[in-house]
Amino acid sequence: MRWTSRLAQLCVCASVAMVPFAANAATEDDPWEGINRITFKFNDTLDTYALKPIAQGYQFITPQFLQDGIHNMYRNIGDVRNLANDILQAKPYAAGVDTSRVLMNTIFGIGGFFDVGTKMGLHRNDEDFGQTLGRWGVPSGPYVVLPLLGPSTVRDTAGIYPDSFTKPYRYMNDIPARNMAIGMDVIDARASLLSAEKLITGDKYIFIRNAYLQSREFRVKDGQVEDDF
Repeated sequence: MRWTSRLAQLCVCASVAMVPFAANAATEDDPWEGINRITFKFNDTLDTYALKPIAQGYQFITPQFLQDGIHNMYRNIGDVRNLANDILQAKPYAAGVDTSRVLMNTIFGIGGFFDVGTKMGLHRNDEDFGQTLGRWGVPSGPYVVLPLLGPSTVRDTAGIYPDSFTKPYRYMNDIPARNMAIGMDVIDARASLLSAEKLITGDKYIFIRNAYLQSREFRVKDGQVEDDF
């Protein structure tokens, strides 16, 4: 689900937002703020009363080593998406690293339960089709909050469908097993964000919007961005 990847980005976004930047810098990128706030409120309410409590319960009853292993397995699945977009972005070195990570973690990490790739110095990349479009000059377009899926842009929304082909869910014929795998992915992603919420200050909508847009620019440009401050 796209929403899980968007939630996961909040960890990066929160750390980026700790660097001072103009409070209204993203306003011109959010011409649909009115409807976006309504969708954001819907998503936030659903999260507050459903997803967050489930994630907290999961974190409470699940041993840390098992949480880490499950998280690593889903990251290993995500490395396939990274690899595909490394190739589309013409990044041979990154593609080599992610190929090695998938092989090492799948074979020696027992399906990715153990992240042996990182221990070997193969540091994970984070790519998606929205970033691929951005690399080749496609502008981000207006900021948009998607129902259930969370913060995005017009460009990143266009990347949802292509990225879905890199995930195993669409190839699973066992519907209950597929739904269970997707649900566990959502819970794992949400649980990993519980500690990051402490960094949110002020207007939650504006904080997440600005942090998301700044994070996406940072990723699309591989860190080569100007520091406005």
